Amino acid sequence: MINFPLEISLLLTFVVSFIVTYLAIPSIVSVARLKKIFDDPSHRRSHLKQIPTLGGVAIFAGFTLSAGAFVTYDLIPSFQYILVSCIVIFFIGIKDDIQSLAPHKKLIGQIIAALILIMPGNLYFTNLHGFFDIYHINPVSGLLLTVFVVIVIINSFNLIDGIDGLAASIGVLASVFFGLWFFISGNVEYCLISVALLGSLLGFLRFNLFSGKFKIFMGDTGSTIVGLIILVQVVLFNEKNIGYTSAFPIKSAPAVSIAALIIPLYDTLRVFIIRMSRGRSPFSADKNHLHHCLLKLGFTHVQSTFIIVFANICFITLALFLQNIGIFWLVLIIMCIATSLSLLLEYLVKKRNGRNSNGKP
Repeated sequence: MINFPLEISLLLTFVVSFIVTYLAIPSIVSVARLKKIFDDPSHRRSHLKQIPTLGGVAIFAGFTLSAGAFVTYDLIPSFQYILVSCIVIFFIGIKDDIQSLAPHKKLIGQIIAALILIMPGNLYFTNLHGFFDIYHINPVSGLLLTVFVVIVIINSFNLIDGIDGLAASIGVLASVFFGLWFFISGNVEYCLISVALLGSLLGFLRFNLFSGKFKIFMGDTGSTIVGLIILVQVVLFNEKNIGYTSAFPIKSAPAVSIAALIIPLYDTLRVFIIRMSRGRSPFSADKNHLHHCLLKLGFTHVQSTFIIVFANICFITLALFLQNIGIFWLVLIIMCIATSLSLLLEYLVKKRNGRNSNGKP
């Protein structure tokens, strides 16, 4: 096997993941049409025609083939377990995309994938960085915390995948952020995971946002795979910031991680609270997500996606700027700003609906 310099491996990983995903999608769309695997329009959907939902197959292929080709196990010893976890999530997602899977079965599969990362893979949280004055945590606490975060992040990406490009764009943003930090902090080997996902997501976005003939959704397969790989980056980011020994240390790493994923995390918490306050299951579908609010204000799918991604960038910038104030206060500030913006958005929607009900343009 040829051992390329890490910088060359980064470039090749990105190029291969992009090309594999880009070339796979037209064939996947053709198969989906032949087998009638579509996401049908409904009152819960934001699209008006049948769209194939197997984009996650291409994302999975792009990531696994590129990373598998250029990530050596001496660089990332746990990488084989990352791949195995991805395969578990892939089969759960593809089953759910083709034939609906019961929520408890999906949850069991996600827990299995998490345990593979944690136990043989040794990828789990070992430190809270002083959050509530807690630093090192024991392995059992670390296992339980990591399983919980795996479930939260995977399902939050699944829940925000409601308009064109949103889940993929947030995945791109998170991978760019974590990948850049891995690179400049001296953890270049972990950047390979980031660029493998980045290339596959950009290849997918070409068809999800800008293609009429081969338009495709990532489906549950894609959103859950993206969530899992982002989770891996979050764990590595937090673990490598313990003790501030890297070349570019980040204080309040857990809070900065929350800022990097504030849109999926906050929106999931928000819709769960709304649903439960109305006496409904938190897992019941509706059109109360932040992206639905933007659509109600008259923005297109692409415009809504760009607005949300820009907002997420602002949260990351704010968190980096305020990282020295402490995790608790930084999380509190982030959540207060997110709540304020959410309430403003809801107010604008109600105001617009009020004008429309009065017959005003």
